[in-house]
Amino acid sequence: MAEEAPAAAPAKAPAKAPKKKAVRSKTDGPSLPKLIVAAVAESKERKGISLAAIKKVLATKKVDVAKSNKRINTAVTKMVTNGVLTQTKGTGASGSFKLAKQEKWTQNHGLSFSK
Repeated sequence: MAEEAPAAAPAKAPAKAPKKKAVRSKTDGPSLPKLIVAAVAESKERKGISLAAIKKVLATKKVDVAKSNKRINTAVTKMVTNGVLTQTKGTGASGSFKLAKQEKWTQNHGLSFSK
């Protein structure tokens, strides 16, 4: 019998290049908090506008509400804690909201809305 040469070690697979993250372009237009403030400002409700109504207004302004639902809820709760909005009913991101007194927050946020 003829001697066989030992089997060559399997070649190493080439190292994979790290995956590049998809770069998203920044969307044009106003930011989500500014859209929310505009939606609340244009509401004629005396006791405030509900979160569902805010989302309907945002949907008419071409915001994908299903995709950015969590961002909308977070933005509304942050705006309540910062004093931009006041919550008339409910807790957290649910309930009704209206604009706070303008003297408090227009200086900090550079926003102005006339009624």
